[in-house]
Amino acid sequence: MAETKSPDSSRRSERSRRAIYDAALSLVGEVGYGRATIEGIAARAGVGKQTIYRWWPSKAAVLLEAFIDLGDRAAAAAGEGAYEFPDTGDLAADLKTVLRATVDELLDPVYEAPSRALTAAGIVDPQLGAEFVVKLLEPQLQLYVRRLRVAQEAGDVRGGIDPRIALELLVAPLAHRWLLRTLALSHAYADAVVDYALGGLTPR
Repeated sequence: MAETKSPDSSRRSERSRRAIYDAALSLVGEVGYGRATIEGIAARAGVGKQTIYRWWPSKAAVLLEAFIDLGDRAAAAAGEGAYEFPDTGDLAADLKTVLRATVDELLDPVYEAPSRALTAAGIVDPQLGAEFVVKLLEPQLQLYVRRLRVAQEAGDVRGGIDPRIALELLVAPLAHRWLLRTLALSHAYADAVVDYALGGLTPR
């Protein structure tokens, strides 16, 4: 008699988890964070809502994990080294490359809706906000820190500069325009931010 194999629960769980990730991201993109619900995510993923509550305490937690997974998959598809900070020896050029890529990502519908949702949710939920910073934001900011420290060692940045503060001169303007939609984001704007941050505003 042929041996009957029992279902692989781990594979089934992974399929369900992947379906929930995709459902959360697509639903938030279509109807917005406020109108997305656990019930809606469960229905779209083809699972019971109790499955979601067994793994996550809230829709914000689902979305955060789904967004992290989205980034991980993009990094894996891009290949090793694709998401490292460039170091060509030209600090201004490297910063412009990264900020231009940041503009493209902020304006990409795949990333924009969940990014805005998590940012908004993190403001009213301190625990989620802290997780967002630790798991998503800070690892990216540390790439700037390391590149600026290399620039300090090369004499391209003053030795007394705190890289953690300096990087905020670069990323904060983009975040401000994106969050408040005050003016359009563009590559030209990203380039200007780098020029102003590195050159300063006072005459030399």
